[in-house]
Amino acid sequence: MTKARPVLLALLLGLIGAQVFTWLHTPLPWLIGPLFVTALVGLAGTALHCPVPFRQAGQWAIGTVLGLYFTAPVLQILLSNLSVAILSLLFSITLGAFSGWLLYKIAGIDRTTGFFAMALGGASEMATQAERYGANIQQVAAAHSVRVVLVVFLIPFVFQLSGVHGQDLFLPGSREVVVWGLLILVILTCCGGMLLTRLGVANAWVIGPMLVAICLTAFGVRLSAMPEWVMHLSQLFIGISLGTRFTPAFLRTAPRFLFSVLLCCLITLTLAAGFGYFLGWISQLHPATVILAMAPGGIAEMSLTAKNLQLGVPVVTAFHVMRMVGLVMLIGPLFRAAKKIEIAIGRR
Repeated sequence: MTKARPVLLALLLGLIGAQVFTWLHTPLPWLIGPLFVTALVGLAGTALHCPVPFRQAGQWAIGTVLGLYFTAPVLQILLSNLSVAILSLLFSITLGAFSGWLLYKIAGIDRTTGFFAMALGGASEMATQAERYGANIQQVAAAHSVRVVLVVFLIPFVFQLSGVHGQDLFLPGSREVVVWGLLILVILTCCGGMLLTRLGVANAWVIGPMLVAICLTAFGVRLSAMPEWVMHLSQLFIGISLGTRFTPAFLRTAPRFLFSVLLCCLITLTLAAGFGYFLGWISQLHPATVILAMAPGGIAEMSLTAKNLQLGVPVVTAFHVMRMVGLVMLIGPLFRAAKKIEIAIGRR
């Protein structure tokens, strides 16, 4: 019972947060409410915990729902915008490198830690790479926590306050809940998640179910939509998984470092939004859709925001998946190349 108490308390606080933020009519109340309340209580010193399977369950549901949007016509639209997605990836890599250099200058940390702390990839993948190359893994993990939470809080509120709302022509292939179809969909998508986990793929419980759902949807297989209560539960799990990262130990991280991370994240977010607006202008996609696609947040959180605001869910999802995969594949070689260049310049 002692081990279960932090988990049950986190769930209870998450539910309270979701209800309060629903009553306040905030964007994404089932994600932001649990995140805010558990982070606040955790920082006050109360022990909270979110087991890994909870977050995986949340990722599974969101990945599956996102995959249901990828009908054959949608895939054709995405292919026609492939060059824009590649441009967004190249810009994200450059922006992460610039932000890492800026953090190194402002916070007075080593360059390796700065590089991986501000790289715009998944927190766990960047922490793994950081450890491999001798960076301060605690600082890298703290920086990514600040970045993701800042983006999750700021973007939905800014979009809501500015009245940004699309009329998304992208609709899920399946729009009705069918019990037997849902059961088959659950089994198949869970198999996708387990397979990619065994293969060591990053974000396996988002990407695996999503790929399975994409294959089914693209070939016209309509099994079932996802019940609304499952989507609420998935957002609750992701919200508390983010919120429970914030503990008194997190606050004891050097104040200068945390302030520097916050400043660099705001600069990164602003530059990404500006480039997203530019890409929207040259591609004739909705600018708000491309801004979400460029936002330095996680796949699940930004795609949920797109779904909530009816802003090009498949476009946002595809851009974020490309960025995540591209960074995982390229970040190591890019870092090694940068180190070689630095050494070569130092010898002159």
